Amino acid sequence: MSKKLLKPNNFSMHEDWTVVLLGSLVILISILFFQVPVPVFKWDSSTVLFDKVLQFDNLRAILVQFLFILSIGSLGTLVMGKSVRNFVLGFPVVYVLTIIALVIAGSSTMRSFNLEAVIFSLIIGLAIGNFFKLPDWFRTALSTELFVKIGLVLLGTTVIFADILKAGSLGLIQALVVVLSVWYFAFWLCKKLKVDDELTMMISSAVSICGVSAAIATSGAIKGDSKKLSYVISMVLITAIPMMIFMPYIANYFSFPQAVTGAWLGGSIDTSGAVVASGSMVGDEALKISTIVKFSQNVLLGIAAFAISIYWSYTNHTDESGERVKPTLGVIWERFPKFVLGFIGASLLFSFFLSKGTVADVKDGLKNLQGAWFALAFTSIGLETNFKDLFKNNSKKPLYAFLTAQLFNVIITLIIAFFLFG
Repeated sequence: MSKKLLKPNNFSMHEDWTVVLLGSLVILISILFFQVPVPVFKWDSSTVLFDKVLQFDNLRAILVQFLFILSIGSLGTLVMGKSVRNFVLGFPVVYVLTIIALVIAGSSTMRSFNLEAVIFSLIIGLAIGNFFKLPDWFRTALSTELFVKIGLVLLGTTVIFADILKAGSLGLIQALVVVLSVWYFAFWLCKKLKVDDELTMMISSAVSICGVSAAIATSGAIKGDSKKLSYVISMVLITAIPMMIFMPYIANYFSFPQAVTGAWLGGSIDTSGAVVASGSMVGDEALKISTIVKFSQNVLLGIAAFAISIYWSYTNHTDESGERVKPTLGVIWERFPKFVLGFIGASLLFSFFLSKGTVADVKDGLKNLQGAWFALAFTSIGLETNFKDLFKNNSKKPLYAFLTAQLFNVIITLIIAFFLFG
């Protein structure tokens, strides 16, 4: 590969500010000019697969989405001073692998287990990245952090404060109590088991707040290792499946009220999709309450990322040479994850400044793009991660810490749910 191909641009902008710029641009384009079509990936038979998913109009929607994300990603690569040509050459491979993951996740079998596309993106990426030798230029073209953080900014468009406040304050109270108690228990437990600092922060946030998104946001706030992030995400997604299936049956066996069951499910299951699926198994009231509680926890994501970034600055304040740095306001601001500003700004915009009609018109398209960015990120994480690193011997302690903290989460959330909703 020629040196010209690998040569970066002279101009560069910090990645977090780039993400705020690009996320804001995607939102403004969707509101004012153009809405990216939403491709269909759900299918329950080979006939539906070919007649809907692989049908010409849907393939055209996938192509339009590809060109849109390619354009936004290329702009981000340019302003960060990286090789645009490498990105343009490597991105189509990542995108095709991600589409394959989305198609697999769209099958009725996978949907019945509520297996999300990101887990298939990660598996496909790991399989290819560990069994095939990828060229160095391709690995350097992977834009994992860019994809993740743009997805987080777009996630802010789904966190609508007005809807949560309208639904009632009990969900917010439960979310706050659960997040604080579970986070500190998980943090304490990880320290007792001598789990490293990065995994401790990611595990604590993932268990207590909102699973995948919280782990991603925390990793961004502390500039965490993507290999550790993929390990935490795998634990979140794998444990969500049995919780989603068995918790409704436990609630039914002990005749819990629907409101209590909904609060229990929403406060303890770590992925929004699994919360909706389990709530639906119980009833309409349980579904409503579980969704409110989960949304309430999502609202706390931005605040948590802000608090974590400040804590990390005070406890891990070293410069590039490893020397200790006094945690001044300047250091805190430097380490503060700027994408949180984009997340909060998007949430405020969609909560208080846009009409209900505008929100309704653009929410599906933006949610689709958010899911696409996340899926692309996990394909990239898989491609750049060594499979052995996820399951080496010293990774057992984080697993024990996660499972124990999750058990504590289930118990304390049930107690709080009975106290508030019983």
